[in-house]
Amino acid sequence: MVVDQLVERGYASWNHLPGWAQHELKKAISGWQAAAEGGSASAQYNLAILSWEGRYMAKSNMGAARWCKKAAEQGLAEAQSFLGDMYLAGRGVVQSDVAAAQWYKEAANLGIAEAQYNLGLMCETGQGVMQSDDEAAKWITKAAEQGFVEAQRQLGVLFESGRGMAQSNAQAGWWYEKAANQGNSEAQCRLGTLFGIGHGFVQNDLNAVSWYKKAAEEGYAQAQTNLGHMFRVGRGVAQSDFEAARWYKMAAEQGNTVA
Repeated sequence: MVVDQLVERGYASWNHLPGWAQHELKKAISGWQAAAEGGSASAQYNLAILSWEGRYMAKSNMGAARWCKKAAEQGLAEAQSFLGDMYLAGRGVVQSDVAAAQWYKEAANLGIAEAQYNLGLMCETGQGVMQSDDEAAKWITKAAEQGFVEAQRQLGVLFESGRGMAQSNAQAGWWYEKAANQGNSEAQCRLGTLFGIGHGFVQNDLNAVSWYKKAAEEGYAQAQTNLGHMFRVGRGVAQSDFEAARWYKMAAEQGNTVA
């Protein structure tokens, strides 16, 4: 839809659309409402999103949940994943970990990476499902292989800890690097630590500092602490008590007690 393209490209916002675009959107919503009442799953999902966000219709979590459930029950994977989110948070529906896991599994089986990741986390902790490291690893792997960054980081954690799969620092590092290259701060910090201690890689303080710095500059407290330590002892950087104190202070201001 032209309106979507305007917003995505930064030419307008949903709350400040030009008159002609508002007219087009109202026509589209009217069409979606008719189609949704007629049983169109995609139209039902569109109305759920608009109702959830309060975009050109009254914001209503319950209304969003009603339309989302209709679409989910017709097998629309995106709606099933979104409904899982609603049940997990208890927004628009009565909170239920069991229902959340059930809808995530429906969407996961249809290939939705976010649902696969969320289901994997629930299997890992036993939230709403029977706890199973093997199931957690299975679903998180599926999401990671689709490029879902949080899953790539978490798969690294599973390889590093040996939960649900054979322990492998090399595999942990490989997945951390995938997530780190997508900007995930936790993965960047964990990757820095592997380089610093030489697990899964040849030990390299310069690489450790480089990854710590990327995460620290994004505000990740543990990386700020680690970077402070590198400056304090002069590993991978010129020793500097000033820089060490500066990074420790940033971490402490976020509540990192080690700093």
